[in-house]
Amino acid sequence: MTPLRLGLVGTANINTEILRAAATTSAVDVVAVGSRDALRAQAYALEHAIPRPHGSYDELLGDEEVEAVYISLPNGLHHEWTMQALAAGKHVLCEKPYSRRPADVEEAFDAAEAAGLVLMEAFMYRHHPQTRRVAELVAEGAIGPLRLIRTSFSFVLRDETNIRALPELDGGALMDVGCYCVSGARLLAGEPDRVLAEQVVGPTGIDLTLTGLLRFPGDVVAQIDCSFALPRQQRLEAEGEDGTIVVEAPWRVDFGGAAFVRRGRAVDPIELEDADSYRLELENFAGAVDGREPPLLGRDDARGQARAIDALYRAAADGRGVEL
Repeated sequence: MTPLRLGLVGTANINTEILRAAATTSAVDVVAVGSRDALRAQAYALEHAIPRPHGSYDELLGDEEVEAVYISLPNGLHHEWTMQALAAGKHVLCEKPYSRRPADVEEAFDAAEAAGLVLMEAFMYRHHPQTRRVAELVAEGAIGPLRLIRTSFSFVLRDETNIRALPELDGGALMDVGCYCVSGARLLAGEPDRVLAEQVVGPTGIDLTLTGLLRFPGDVVAQIDCSFALPRQQRLEAEGEDGTIVVEAPWRVDFGGAAFVRRGRAVDPIELEDADSYRLELENFAGAVDGREPPLLGRDDARGQARAIDALYRAAADGRGVEL
């Protein structure tokens, strides 16, 4: 198998995970990096042993040695540069969340399909065996009919100049960490048909804290809690009529935490082998480009994610329930 020749659009910190994972698999070879500054690109390439630095994103997209790109730019630039990359004939792995606008998702996947290219949203946790096993347990009825989901993800963000705190770049707690909570709830319960939300707006105008309620078909309700003003934590609980699944590290599995099924006084651990979410994500993306396997995350998931996020923001702004 020839490695997929991948270029990095941007030099964000998350690239470190992609570079680390790429070094452990033969599926992907990171061959280029693009930055808005030529000196920055050269220094970054030298630091990470990347052979082809480019002083602009356009220059990277024009590199014929690059087959696909990973876009790690701020949220508000995801759609613009995905469309540019697709127009340049590159497959795209775009860091989550792709967009808070469903129309962006449709436009991008239409363009990818028309060009015969792969576009995938980079929700790395979805590739981990823990995520798959939790979804299987719920679907198999291990806790009886699903009734309630609780999800959370938070950390304290003190730097108001951080891109996560800038509304013009689609920052905010829901977009940065809450999108995981939305994704996890949707994975277990399907697509919501009604949402409610409350938010605390921070000094820069982004949602500093947001709590949402999502109503799903079958009388399933999910609560999501995300914040830049609470201690670092993550959690998922799925409650059914017969028991509860608890996952202490559902999104960043590498941070460590227990996962178990509780039925009355009985507690059964969910035992899994160690796995690298980022490596599995890259291997799935490369396999999809090569035609060996379908992408785990495609149009339907990205559209459902954007619809739910958009509805939560509208509900929080208007103080009323939003029907989907």
